Amino acid sequence: SGFLAAFEHFWNSWAAKRQDLIVIICGSAASWMIKKVVNSKGGLHNRITKKIRLLPFKLHEMELYLQSNRVQLDKYQLLQLYMVMGGIPHYLKEIKPGESAIQNIDRICFTKDGLLFNEFNNLYPALYENPERHIQVTKALAGKRSGVTRNEIIDSTGLTSGGAVSMVLDELVESGFITTYTPLDKKSKDALYRLTDEYSLFYLKFIEGTRATGKNTWVQKSDSASWKSWSGYAFENICLKHVQQIKRALGIEGVYSEESSWKYQDKTNGTQIDLLIDRRDRCINICEMKFSENVFEITKSYAADLDKKIKIFRSVTGSKKTVFLTMITTYGLKENLYKVSMVANTIRMENLFE
Repeated sequence: SGFLAAFEHFWNSWAAKRQDLIVIICGSAASWMIKKVVNSKGGLHNRITKKIRLLPFKLHEMELYLQSNRVQLDKYQLLQLYMVMGGIPHYLKEIKPGESAIQNIDRICFTKDGLLFNEFNNLYPALYENPERHIQVTKALAGKRSGVTRNEIIDSTGLTSGGAVSMVLDELVESGFITTYTPLDKKSKDALYRLTDEYSLFYLKFIEGTRATGKNTWVQKSDSASWKSWSGYAFENICLKHVQQIKRALGIEGVYSEESSWKYQDKTNGTQIDLLIDRRDRCINICEMKFSENVFEITKSYAADLDKKIKIFRSVTGSKKTVFLTMITTYGLKENLYKVSMVANTIRMENLFE
């Protein structure tokens, strides 16, 4: 329309010289905002005084928001809602008082008039000029729980390597759909991309292509094996977004640390750690995150897996730091020999709401 060029002229020739004028530009069309304003190479280049990133609610903010709407649910049910729709107020406003988490998810996600039944197909076209590639990447990541590298994304999507892929990944990161994690002792080029948008993950797992709609759909689906698998991954994503709350619960909020993941694979052994807190005080927290409907029990076989994971980590990295095994669960750990002998710290879901 020529508006942007006219605005650039208005700003540079007149408005920039004034002391009584502030212009705030906001919009949800992420690719346009990033390309034309934030990374402008024209008249708005280097004109931004401050970027205001509007982030989703954390769990604590979500709880306060829903309480202000007279929604009274316990933290386990709030956690379930967050796993489906994240901290997006536009989605959370659909939650009705007097309904359980399952009832709300049923109505919002599995009825044809529900806000989130077809939101996925409207969301990406509203944000990006050519959303097909963004959707391709999102779908490729949805099935990769451990995260994937840039080259693996290119291989699985068939997209060509180059600036176009970089732009798609950058836009998805800026918009909060995916998150990058640099593995311990690796460089940024080895970063892993992980789908962390709760709604996209839930839609692709349970809503897309479903024939079952209407009342009690989610009651049936939430008792399936696929739900257990998805809930574990969704809970891990929530924990990764609440690292400051985890550090506070550990009493190390004031200690400088770097958070990363770690993955190792050879011909005989392989293991992965989704969250490492590498601390300046020569300690490392290896965080294991487990979503459970009840108190979680470390069994003999799981204890053996944990022991193997820690031994491989020590052997491969050669780290001389003290390693603490930290368990993050919903309702805590069952008291047994393995908890006493192996676990240094236990964090419950209540800590994530602080």
